[in-house]
Amino acid sequence: MANRFAGFRRISLRPLVSKSPRSVAGQVLVLQVALVVLLVACGVVALALQSKRDTTAEAVRRSIAVAQTFAHSPGVLAALEAPDPSKILQPLTEAGRKAAGVDFIVVMDTKGIRYTHPLPNRIGKRFVGTIEPSLAGKVYTESVHGPLGHEVQATVPIENPTGKVVGLVSAGLKVKNVTHQVWLQLPIILGAGAGALALATGGTALVGRRLRRQTHSLAPDEMTRMYDHHDAVLHSVREGVLIVSDDGRLLLANDEARRLLELPPDVEGRQVSELSNLDSETVALLSSGRAATDEVHFAGERLLAVNQRPMEREGGPRGTVVTLRDSTELQALTGTAEIARERLKLLYDAGLGIGTTLDVLRTADELARVPVPRFADFVTVDLSDAVLHGEEPAPTATDLRRTAVCGIRNDHPLYEEGRLIDFLPSTPQARGYGSGRAELVTDLSTATGWHAQDPERTKEIVDYGIHSLIAAPIQARGVVLGMANFWRSKEHEPFDEEELSLAEELVARAAVSIDNARRYTREHALAVTLQRSLLPRALPEQSAVDVGYRYLPAQSGVSGDWFDVVPLPGSRVALVVGDVVGHGLHAAATMGRLRTAVHNFSTLDLPPDELLSHLDDLVGRIDQDEAGTESAVGVVGATCLYAIYDPVTRRCVMARAGHLAPALVHPDGTVTFADVPAGPPLGLGGMPFQNAELELVEGAELVLYTDGLIEDRKRDLDVGMDLLRDALAGHPNRPPEESCQAVLDELLPDRPKDDVALLIARTRALPPDRIADWDVPLDPAAVAGMRDAVSRKLDEWGLSELGFSMELVLSELITNAIRYGSEPIQVRLIHDRTLICEVADGSSTSPHLRYAATMDEGGRGLFLVSQIAERWGTRYTPQGKVIWAEQAVPHAGEGPVLSLADAEALFPDEGAADSGAPM
Repeated sequence: MANRFAGFRRISLRPLVSKSPRSVAGQVLVLQVALVVLLVACGVVALALQSKRDTTAEAVRRSIAVAQTFAHSPGVLAALEAPDPSKILQPLTEAGRKAAGVDFIVVMDTKGIRYTHPLPNRIGKRFVGTIEPSLAGKVYTESVHGPLGHEVQATVPIENPTGKVVGLVSAGLKVKNVTHQVWLQLPIILGAGAGALALATGGTALVGRRLRRQTHSLAPDEMTRMYDHHDAVLHSVREGVLIVSDDGRLLLANDEARRLLELPPDVEGRQVSELSNLDSETVALLSSGRAATDEVHFAGERLLAVNQRPMEREGGPRGTVVTLRDSTELQALTGTAEIARERLKLLYDAGLGIGTTLDVLRTADELARVPVPRFADFVTVDLSDAVLHGEEPAPTATDLRRTAVCGIRNDHPLYEEGRLIDFLPSTPQARGYGSGRAELVTDLSTATGWHAQDPERTKEIVDYGIHSLIAAPIQARGVVLGMANFWRSKEHEPFDEEELSLAEELVARAAVSIDNARRYTREHALAVTLQRSLLPRALPEQSAVDVGYRYLPAQSGVSGDWFDVVPLPGSRVALVVGDVVGHGLHAAATMGRLRTAVHNFSTLDLPPDELLSHLDDLVGRIDQDEAGTESAVGVVGATCLYAIYDPVTRRCVMARAGHLAPALVHPDGTVTFADVPAGPPLGLGGMPFQNAELELVEGAELVLYTDGLIEDRKRDLDVGMDLLRDALAGHPNRPPEESCQAVLDELLPDRPKDDVALLIARTRALPPDRIADWDVPLDPAAVAGMRDAVSRKLDEWGLSELGFSMELVLSELITNAIRYGSEPIQVRLIHDRTLICEVADGSSTSPHLRYAATMDEGGRGLFLVSQIAERWGTRYTPQGKVIWAEQAVPHAGEGPVLSLADAEALFPDEGAADSGAPM
């Protein structure tokens, strides 16, 4: 059969041998040489043009780079501000020009007057070129005829820290130097072209000679020998080859095909359909003559990849060529590769799905869910109980809490979530926790150390079908945080050593996220604890307002939101809410400083605008102090709203520094926002704050809040304020505490991104019968009449026991006002939680306490007031000042606060009516 095909091949090649191809080979040689010459010539021209363009572009890029580098060099701005910039800049530009390989670097002012130039006589003259784009802050390149000739130059601006252009820098090259670079490269290009031409011509000549040798020098026997070699190769390859004729006869089968298909020796010439040892699908394919690509067919226990192509060569026999490839081993390798791919996919999914939040419980749950069911049937995560609170874990596995459980079924007998487990030293979990290495148990039914933990529970687990375990320590920074347990049941084969390494890598990726969540939990708890310790734990007792409040720290980090209620003299109360910019411990600590400052300034009884001015100075000083430290984080700013409500007059005075306007809930249930002038945030300085005064009816609610309540990434500020209005409206009789909860439920998401402080104050008004007012003439004789009037009012209020002490206090305060003050003089008594007396006059001079000597005739009046009253002080008003004093209202059965004997004991040698304290 082989000889017959060899004869066929010789017949088919004889017409080619009989012809003389020498002239054809020569023509091919000439044609190829001409083509190579043409291509080389075109290549030389194209390379020359390309080289010139690239060289010019390189010159422009170098000019820009040099100019920008020099413009941003240290010391350039300082040199421009020097009295003689050229003296400083000329040596620098010359050194930079030589180092950068450019022809000039010119520094000029904004009018184009040069400070530097390679030609010293050009310094001080106007720059040749366009500077307007660079004055606008742009980089500008151009080609000009300058002092050095035809030049390519780039001009860039020099900007000060505020972005203002204070000078220009121009750098460039002479065009002839650029062109010179092109001519330097041309010999290289021509040489390379000539070399390519020589190689192409030589290669073409070799191909032509080989063509002549193949078509003229070979004898028929040599051709036969060549095809015999083909037959030898055909039968030695490790791929089966079949040739099937158009009528379904097997014409050729090489040795590999005979082996793979187990064909008999006399198979050639037989019909394919007669081969009984072939699979029916394989027979159908070979008989069909259709094209096939890598179709899989069985041949006994072998898995063959079959390719079939029709023979379409003109003049040749018609049929098909079939190749057979044994893919049994390849299939096994494919299975191994698929397992590796699935494991890589598991690790990839773990990297994406574990650690999406900074929550320890959530991260542990993600670790339990990712491997199920691809790697394990059940996964449990046990973390040290201290880790859940952000603390360092315990050294032994005696306080692990089951944090997460996930499996293919929910009726498993494993320990439930939340249980505190003390693992015995013999268990795989305890061994892995102590050594820091994963433990593999291929057969739980024979693991006696594991059975000792809980014999009944372990028996249930084995009976359930769970048979294999990997206990991997969750380890980060050399510290074991807990254990991840991977369990397999009858759904999977037991774990092996290769899967042990996969479990370790999977847990290692999750350990970093769990440790980050633990550390965040600790820092967040510290920040929350600090902030809560700085906020008021209980609001003080006062009669001006009914108060409800809420403070909610953000889930992502504590910030500086705060609020306070400060009682003021005269039954008044101060309501304050603020927000420090930023998050973390620094913001919380700054909030504490501001709250303390508000308390201190409140004792001075300052109006809201003055108090905010003092806070503004304080925040500015804090920023200045911390700006000089290397690790400090500046406050940047803070907002605050401060309001003072007087239940006697029902007037509320407030001012705000960059804070949101408060909401007013009227007794009819309508809601408006107070028109309070918006001052700048604290710390900016320079702008005064303005007060707004409102008259509130009794029962109105004043709602103070921080921006975390209404601002959100998903909604605008106006939408948040509308939601706040809707949450407050329509409930005039709802207590402030319930209103606070209703507002939070309506406006806040489950996990707020910012802190929220909310303060709702429902106003009260003192009854008119608890207030007494008198106008006092500027006459010392009026003091006696005022004592009698006050005594009668105290008898009316049932406070007769306070009459003597209050008469003494009023005598001193009224006497001071008459002697050192000015008209009008007014006296007011307020019966609230305490008895308050106020003496107002038109003078702004403040009294001060004196310690009189033994022989002094006066100076003991205010000292007497300070001894009798619980508190006393001075506050200033637009009309003058008010001196006030408070006395505690005694309970039933208590005696008078100060008797005549007590007064004589305090001042044996002095009358009580002489104050001696100048105003």
